[in-house]
Amino acid sequence: MLDLFNEIDRRGCRFVDLKVVDLSGRWRHVTLHRESFTEKILEHGVGFDASNLGYATLHKSDMVIVPDPDTLFFEKVGEEQVASFICDVYDADTLQPNVHDPRSILKNALESISDIADEVFLSPEYEFHVFDEVRYSVQTNQIILEVNSPEGFWNAPFEGEYFVGRKRGYHRIYPFDRFMELRNNIVEKLENIGISVKYHHHEVGSTQLEIEVNPTTALRAADGVLLVKHVVRNVAEKQGFLVTFMPKPLNDEAGNGMHVHQYLTKNAENIFAGESKVDVSEKCLSYVSGLLYHCPALMAFTNPSTNSYRRLVPGFEAPTHPTFGFADRGAAVRIPGYIKEKKNTRIEFRTIDASCNPYLGIAAMILAGIDGMRHQMELDKIHGGALPSSLYEAAESLEKDNDFLKEAFPESLIEYWIKMKKKEHQMVMAIPHPIEYQLYFDV
Repeated sequence: MLDLFNEIDRRGCRFVDLKVVDLSGRWRHVTLHRESFTEKILEHGVGFDASNLGYATLHKSDMVIVPDPDTLFFEKVGEEQVASFICDVYDADTLQPNVHDPRSILKNALESISDIADEVFLSPEYEFHVFDEVRYSVQTNQIILEVNSPEGFWNAPFEGEYFVGRKRGYHRIYPFDRFMELRNNIVEKLENIGISVKYHHHEVGSTQLEIEVNPTTALRAADGVLLVKHVVRNVAEKQGFLVTFMPKPLNDEAGNGMHVHQYLTKNAENIFAGESKVDVSEKCLSYVSGLLYHCPALMAFTNPSTNSYRRLVPGFEAPTHPTFGFADRGAAVRIPGYIKEKKNTRIEFRTIDASCNPYLGIAAMILAGIDGMRHQMELDKIHGGALPSSLYEAAESLEKDNDFLKEAFPESLIEYWIKMKKKEHQMVMAIPHPIEYQLYFDV
């Protein structure tokens, strides 16, 4: 612990930032002067009103955020070098983890599967759009959405400049790819704070980019989702851009998923690996079966926005049915075709997107797969129909199928989540859409 304080002082940090995730998956923070950041704070945390983060009611909202020493990283904010920690949420009276804290829920999920796996390794693919102008407003007499980007195909002139064509951006090279420098700067920051990046490239859509990270343990990967989004937004903002990870920001263009590659180990052995380099184990197939069987309910946590379901439509390499395939980019779960070594055997869950709370989404995903292993589910007996086409359908699926979550998710959270997601869906559906004017104004 003394080394931690020495390192903060060695780097000349005058401020310490404590970051905590709210129930929706957004980071909140409180900043302490270095003089106020003591061993007592590290052990007992800082008090806050948890009702504003979705964890509690106003009648019992006093909680504390407790820094996790293993998450220390350093970032430049303005001219200041700031020490930052990711925090857990504890009840103020007992100093025990709060049952609704998403980070603690993921920890509980991992503990509950220790008889099957020692570690779960994950590597997400981060897809996002970059704009230089974004305007939106919803009023009684006005609904506005307008975005712009220097790379937008809608700005393409007849001559004189290079542009990425519509749906033609995958792996395009500069000068068509205008954001290589931005991605290089983002990756440099990520590597500096300990996130190992596999590669980055332009994605299919105009203004759409991807960064893929290397595998790491589940809790670190979930922390990494918020760290990556934080770094991407801040680096982009300094270069005059706005970033969104929302699943479908542009009409008739590719959407943003967050495909998660994953494998489990026991005694340092990959338990998804089969007998040959291109084979997978029966345990792996049972894990996949659990994902597919529970996928409709799982999506309430992995795809928790109304916008998620605008991405999951035919024609964009996005899953619409609970299917499994080898090298199949339309499947909900696939085995990448480029894997050549048994130790790298993994599956890729392609439904999930970055609108999720990463701790809840990842915990639910793991528990669904593990339930398939516990019940030795078989792929050929998974006969699902279409995946949910709306957030309301996903919430209804969760209402019917949630027992697989209860080793880590409190029932009160599941009930609240279902109610909240149905309400979000109804709120969006109640607002007239501009295309309805196009279709029906003259009826």
